[in-house]
Amino acid sequence: MTDEHTVERLLADALRPIEPPESLSGRLEQTFTAISERAANELSDWAEALEESELQSLRDQRNWVRPAIAVTAGGVATGALVLLELRRRSRQRSAGGLRGLTQDLRSRL
Repeated sequence: MTDEHTVERLLADALRPIEPPESLSGRLEQTFTAISERAANELSDWAEALEESELQSLRDQRNWVRPAIAVTAGGVATGALVLLELRRRSRQRSAGGLRGLTQDLRSRL
């Protein structure tokens, strides 16, 4: 075997995709759910705490840091949850083959 083939084989082995453990997906989902909930609570608490004078102070952009961080964190976490769910559904469909696809279509109808 030539050095070129050895290098190609080593690269192919090194770059082969690996599946993360199933527990990782569950932990990620729990973490992103907690982040989304905390961000929603933070926004809710912030909005309830506003008084008339604070509403007027919102014209100052520096006062928008807290809600902007909460919206960003919640949006990223929610987007990650959507991606995790899409990946889980994709795995279920591919694992079930034609039978899984048929059952999925029937359940939607």
